[in-house]
Amino acid sequence: MAGRPRGRRRRERASGWEALVWLGPALLLIAGVVVFPAIALARASFSEYSITGLRKGPAGLDNYRHVLEHPALGTVLRTTAIWVVAVVVLTMVISLALAQFLSKEFVGRRYVRCALIVPWAASLIITARLFTLLLDYYHGIVNTVLVALPFVDHPVDFLGDDRFTLASIVAVGVFVSVPFVTYVLLAGLNGIPNEVYEAARIDGAGPWQVYRRITLPLLAPALSVSTVLSIIYVFNSFPVVYTLNDRNPGFAHDTSITFMYKLAFKSADKDVGMSAAAGVFNVLLILGAVAVYLRVTRTSEGERA
Repeated sequence: MAGRPRGRRRRERASGWEALVWLGPALLLIAGVVVFPAIALARASFSEYSITGLRKGPAGLDNYRHVLEHPALGTVLRTTAIWVVAVVVLTMVISLALAQFLSKEFVGRRYVRCALIVPWAASLIITARLFTLLLDYYHGIVNTVLVALPFVDHPVDFLGDDRFTLASIVAVGVFVSVPFVTYVLLAGLNGIPNEVYEAARIDGAGPWQVYRRITLPLLAPALSVSTVLSIIYVFNSFPVVYTLNDRNPGFAHDTSITFMYKLAFKSADKDVGMSAAAGVFNVLLILGAVAVYLRVTRTSEGERA
């Protein structure tokens, strides 16, 4: 009788080592891609660097204080909030409509689905650069069409005029975000059993009642996942914001991620330590935004329950 528990423990230890062997490559990848860069970022944020990027020694909390005292910080945070909220909300609304459309049977649906994924599959740098050419003041196709049609008398400076720059960047951000979110929501819609809809119709529910009381509640997990991923993705979206805003001086249309880059390489500061401190703040901003969204989502789900 005493040998049986010992044998069970031996088997549990063996299965634990087997699991570790299988998980080992993934854990090493996480350690190399996530843990080590996070430690390096935190270390750099407490260090002082020369203008050439050489570490000179510890800096304490000076880098964090300099970031918080930076005159452009308020503008950057406001732009970041507008950028994230606008892109995520517009992406979710448009993607939900597209997912509903693509879930229906129609001629050519396969080709439409394939065409939709192209903006997401293409490189963000290439897509952003393409839009800088399309929106160019002198030779852009968009301005050529607007001037040819009776809409405007002269070209619009989409990427240079403060009235249009952020809106143009948001439009491109939505364009590259919609495909992924649409496919996530489409998978959620395809996972809803048809029997549920048939039962609702038998009970006399109308289209709006079916959508509000059946489709949206059953689609809630896909909506939550896609929203959280979109928040993280948009917060960290460097290529779109930087490429479209590269010609403008200062930080008027920069988000927290491009602000961090410019502190190290493009501004008069050229301070790697400040850039690392801004990177730590950026991580905390992302985690805070995701935590607030998840808290609000759980609260609303609890109230509905």
